[in-house]
Amino acid sequence: MEIWRLPISASQRGKLISAGYTSLSSLSSISSSSDLARELKVSESEAMNILKVASHSRGSETSNASCSIVEGAQSAWDMLHDEESLMHITTSSADLDNILGGGIHCKEVTEIGWSSLSLIVNSVLKYKLTTAFGSESIIFMLIGGVPGIGKTQLGIQIAVNVQIPNDFGGLGGKAVYIDTEGSFMVERAFQIAEACIEDMSEYNRFLRKDFQECKIKMLPQDILENIFYFRICSYTEQIALINYLDKFLSEHKDVDMSLWSQVKVIVVDSVTFHFRQDFDDMALRTRVLSGMALKLMNLAKRFSLAVVLLNQVTTKHTEASFQLALALGDSWSHTCTNRIVLYWNGNERYAYIDKSPSLRSASAAYSVTARGIRNSSSSCKRIKMM
Repeated sequence: MEIWRLPISASQRGKLISAGYTSLSSLSSISSSSDLARELKVSESEAMNILKVASHSRGSETSNASCSIVEGAQSAWDMLHDEESLMHITTSSADLDNILGGGIHCKEVTEIGWSSLSLIVNSVLKYKLTTAFGSESIIFMLIGGVPGIGKTQLGIQIAVNVQIPNDFGGLGGKAVYIDTEGSFMVERAFQIAEACIEDMSEYNRFLRKDFQECKIKMLPQDILENIFYFRICSYTEQIALINYLDKFLSEHKDVDMSLWSQVKVIVVDSVTFHFRQDFDDMALRTRVLSGMALKLMNLAKRFSLAVVLLNQVTTKHTEASFQLALALGDSWSHTCTNRIVLYWNGNERYAYIDKSPSLRSASAAYSVTARGIRNSSSSCKRIKMM
């Protein structure tokens, strides 16, 4: 059970969530009411009452769920069948889809990181990075600023492509876009939506005999209406929204599949932003992030949707060399099913599969064009900012 369901006051729920306690299981680590009172800055009697209510709710939840846990067992054969029947969300880059096994996977949490180095003015620096990309070292050259690797472009592309109808090999779903940085561009989303519709029309023209009957009825504004946008300005808002998504997805159930939601992808851009700025207590940050990651994984499984977390990658100096490391530390790195690192290699953008239980490590070049994410093209060069 989530904390926001507890029959306590709104201020008490807010203090618990801000302290990183998002579920009843997270409260089980509290050894005494005095510890909770000190952490929430409330009286000991108030803390004791919170623990009493949580204990009562946990007991009733356990008794109600004892039978369903056993009955909910699934055979490995059924799991294999479910995985084979799941569809993917195309990235609009055939090369990138190829290394991803068809695109972004549903029922999984995919983390996409990007290289982020400090702003450098009027200088050129070369970093020899020892990475997991093979025996060869990769040289990153920055001129005058952080490179536009296209992580937000990819997030918008996924939010658009999830709406491709089933007749065209898509999911025909909707998207939730959680923006923590204020980087979402609605004009850019409109451009990508126009290009997506044009691509579907081309598909009709070449593969369908009667083009008029199969004419695309979708309009760019229809696609934008199916992207539910949330602007988040603090980590407490981010936690509250993640907890609210369960209710939001339940209210947008698929008519044909009552157990699934119309929403087929959740994009968080970026998951790290507020957690890198607003925290001094690293233990608290780890607990909050773990609870949020668990919630997102449960949503992906329960509603059969994809979760895409955009993250930042920083450089870490170890043993006289620079290494790429995902933001938020080692604990966070174990929370996602798949991890993709975006990076520059000369003038080319590349995506590298850094971690996946089902995909082999591989890299693919891609481009950010006026039409969105596409296969790499020699005409799409890196913009150098002076």
